[in-house]
Amino acid sequence: MIMKTERTFIDDIKHQYKHGGTTIRLIFVNVIIFLTIRILEVFSDLGGMPPNWFSNTIVNPVFGLPTKITEFITHPWTLFTSIFTHYSLFHLLFNMIFLYFAGRMFTQLFDKRRLIYTYILGGVAGGMLEILAHSLFPKLSVFNDIVIGASGAIMAIFIAIAFYRPQIKVNFFGIFPVRIIILAVVFILMDLLDLGKSDGTAHFAHLGGAIFGIVSIQNLQGHGNIINRFQRLMHRFPKIKFTNNSRKMKVKKGGRTSTAKSDEEYNLDSKLEQERIDKILDKISKSGYESLTKKEKEFLFNKSKNGQ
Repeated sequence: MIMKTERTFIDDIKHQYKHGGTTIRLIFVNVIIFLTIRILEVFSDLGGMPPNWFSNTIVNPVFGLPTKITEFITHPWTLFTSIFTHYSLFHLLFNMIFLYFAGRMFTQLFDKRRLIYTYILGGVAGGMLEILAHSLFPKLSVFNDIVIGASGAIMAIFIAIAFYRPQIKVNFFGIFPVRIIILAVVFILMDLLDLGKSDGTAHFAHLGGAIFGIVSIQNLQGHGNIINRFQRLMHRFPKIKFTNNSRKMKVKKGGRTSTAKSDEEYNLDSKLEQERIDKILDKISKSGYESLTKKEKEFLFNKSKNGQ
């Protein structure tokens, strides 16, 4: 007889992190940072520290993006750390639910690396627009001195999907089928109409993320695409250390040495793969999922599984 052991809660968490895909890992990072801050804040209060001491002394300088340009200059890292941080549980839950659905949809259209770049660069773009807006509009200087949250980053992901595949339909409230582009336009208009309101929401950060989402899908396979350019920049860092101008980096795989792909080869492979995905998605939109061949279904399934 084979004894089946039940997985513990910790085992389930490890399994989700390892096999859940990129979207789940981004959610994990946000949740872990939130819990760490909240737990440390509890012990700060128990230690008799003054109210808000932990937030003002630790959280804001490390994770909070200052909207005043003079303060941001001395805390530039917050442009990155702020997009993984949340103040309240409700703020975290809302953003993570949005990220879960948008992230999974995104990885059915693009690869997981593009999801990470869109999240980070979209969040950074949102933060930069918020700082710029506070410098240009005096009314904004009286509130939102510190900006925290993943909303701009998630907005970039959602808007990229909507403007790339506007015909996709999503079930609004799980009931009403609505074209995703309509929801995207509604979200953008809501932020535009609420600019200048002291509601505690960084609307310019949302719009900055939305703008980046639109820009990120322009000339998608071309060298000039903003994410493709950033990917090529990141790929060059290992080559600076391990290669010279006349040789490509060598990578060992399973005891064998193989030549790494050049930027041109990598971009060509990505382009061909994306074109195949586009043809399959077009076929689904015209004739339905059942019209796909067995190979097409397997390709789409493997792409979705590896990209999550």
